[in-house]
Amino acid sequence: MSTTVDSIPTKTSNDGTPWALWLRQIAAILRLEVEKNFLGRRSFLIYLITILPLFPLLVLAVFTPPGNEWKDFSKYSTIYAFLYNGLILRTVVFFGCAWIFMNLFRGELIDRSLHYYFLSAVRRDVLLVGKYLSGLITSIILFTGLTVVAMLLLYLPHFGSQSVRFFLDGQGMSQILTYAGITMLACLGYGAFFLVVGLFVRNPIIPALLLYGWEWLNFLLPPLLKKVSVIHYLNSLVPVPVSEGPFAVIAEPTPAWIAIPSMLVVTGLVLALSAYRIRHMEINYGSD
Repeated sequence: MSTTVDSIPTKTSNDGTPWALWLRQIAAILRLEVEKNFLGRRSFLIYLITILPLFPLLVLAVFTPPGNEWKDFSKYSTIYAFLYNGLILRTVVFFGCAWIFMNLFRGELIDRSLHYYFLSAVRRDVLLVGKYLSGLITSIILFTGLTVVAMLLLYLPHFGSQSVRFFLDGQGMSQILTYAGITMLACLGYGAFFLVVGLFVRNPIIPALLLYGWEWLNFLLPPLLKKVSVIHYLNSLVPVPVSEGPFAVIAEPTPAWIAIPSMLVVTGLVLALSAYRIRHMEINYGSD
């Protein structure tokens, strides 16, 4: 089945502007898509990905590994930094965003239901905004929750009273909020990338694996190429820097006042590309 359908032009609101109507449509799409993201048949895998780092932390909560670093409270900030950078950020957030955002439109094509949206009286770019925001809300809730829970689960079982003082009176609250903010920024950037990949590429697994390899090999790249990656800007914001090994090419971290606006600008450009694509998109169920 192949069909080309364009959105029916939207009517303006009572004051002569379409903004109020567009906002109501975005809100309606948002409610539908968030429910689908959390309760749909594809949601099981995202829950599985999200809880993956909690299993070793639950084991560590019961059995303290041998080694002096596990008995030294001051080392736990570095331990969590390695856990966050290597497992949560580079793996869970990356593949979680890939699954959530690539399925926003690819899932509809596979289910042969996207034409219902295209035949409704909704602008396609309004549909894009609603779907992207639904993926963003889903990923932020899941992965910032994971970021916070993982940090608490690492600290509290071994150093209860010290951890409470660390989070209430020390640097703990600042660190946990910074890590949560980095996770949100990662969802923003990776989400936009995987959304556009899902719109342009029939088999998005290959581009996702290529990006994953690029992000993991970032430590070997020369300083100029490091800046052509999401992970460089995210690592520039971490409160506890971690060593990338003896073979890493050293590059100066990008200051937060440059890193955050750069991520926002690139995300906006990618979403603009996605909007262009969806306005010219033809549905061809026979090829999916």
